[in-house]
Amino acid sequence: MKKKLAVIAIGGNSLITDNDHVKVEEQYEAVCTTVRHIVDLIELDYNVLITHGNGPQVGYILRRAEIARDVAGIHEVPLLLCGADTQGSIGFYIQMALDNEFAKRGMDRQGATLVTQVEVDVKDPAFANPAKPIGAFFSDEQVEVVKKEHPDWTLVSDAGRGWRRVVPSPMPKRIVELDVIKTLLNSGVALVAGGGGGLPVVKTDGQYRGIDAVIDKDRATSLLAADLGADLLIISTGVPQVAIRFNTPEQENLSQCTLAQVEQYAAEGHFAPGSMLPKVEAVMDFIKAGGKEAIITSPDMIREAVMHGKGTHITA
Repeated sequence: MKKKLAVIAIGGNSLITDNDHVKVEEQYEAVCTTVRHIVDLIELDYNVLITHGNGPQVGYILRRAEIARDVAGIHEVPLLLCGADTQGSIGFYIQMALDNEFAKRGMDRQGATLVTQVEVDVKDPAFANPAKPIGAFFSDEQVEVVKKEHPDWTLVSDAGRGWRRVVPSPMPKRIVELDVIKTLLNSGVALVAGGGGGLPVVKTDGQYRGIDAVIDKDRATSLLAADLGADLLIISTGVPQVAIRFNTPEQENLSQCTLAQVEQYAAEGHFAPGSMLPKVEAVMDFIKAGGKEAIITSPDMIREAVMHGKGTHITA
C-alpha cells in the first residue's frame, strides 16, 4: 500500500527559538527538537518532504560578508548564493537530525537534502516593487552610508525598528527538480527540499540563470505540495492554532475551517501581512489546486494535529 505524503514547512522559530539562542550549535538543538515531532509523523506511516525558512541565516551571511569586505576587502556574497549556502547547511542539519532520530528508534529510513531551483517569471510585477526585507537593520545614521555604498539597493523603514534592504519576492511558477523529488520520495527518502522558498531562476532561450530575489517559503511549499499531489500540507509556526481578532479580548482560535471561511477571514483583514497571512494564502492556494487538507500548527503539535485534530485544519 502506497504511503501517504505529508509536505511540512518549518519556519524560523524551528531554527532560532529566541534572540538568546542564535549560535549554530543552538540552531541544531532546535532542529533536533522539531525533527523529533516530524519523525513522530513518519512513524504513522507517512512519507515526508520538509521545507524550511532561512531568513535569519541569510541575514547573518550577508552581515559577515559586509564585515569581511570592510575589514579585508573580500568580495561580497550574492543573495542567490546565500540561499544556496543555507539550503545546504540547514538541510544538512535537518537530514543529520533525521538520521540520528531514525537510528534511536530503530527505523530503516534515511534523510537527504536536495538543492532546489524554482523558476519565476522575469516579468513578475514583484521585480518592479521590491518588498521582502532581508539582512540587518540600519539606524537613521547608518542608512545614509549604506545608500552611498549600495545605490542599487531599495531601503525601507521596518516597523520602527530601523531600515532594511528589501528585494523582489516573485511568485513561484515551476519546481525545476520536481521529477527528481518524486523519485526520491517514491524510494522512501525523508527529503529536505525547497529550502528558503527555493533558488529563484529565470529561463531565457532554454537556459537558466539565477536572480537575486526571495520566493516566499510557504508559497513555494504550497506549489510543491500541489504538484506532488500531497495528502497533507502542514505549515508549522510559532502558535498552535490560527486565530481571528488575534491578541484582543475577542480572540477566537480556529480548529476546523472551510476554504470559503478562511477566504472571508483573510478578506476581513484578520491575518497580519508578513506573518500569518502568507501562510493562510499558501494553504488556500493548495486547497484550490486540489489539495485535500492543510494544517497550520506549532511543531510540537504535529502528531496531535494529525491524530487528534489539534491545530487549525482547512479543507475544501
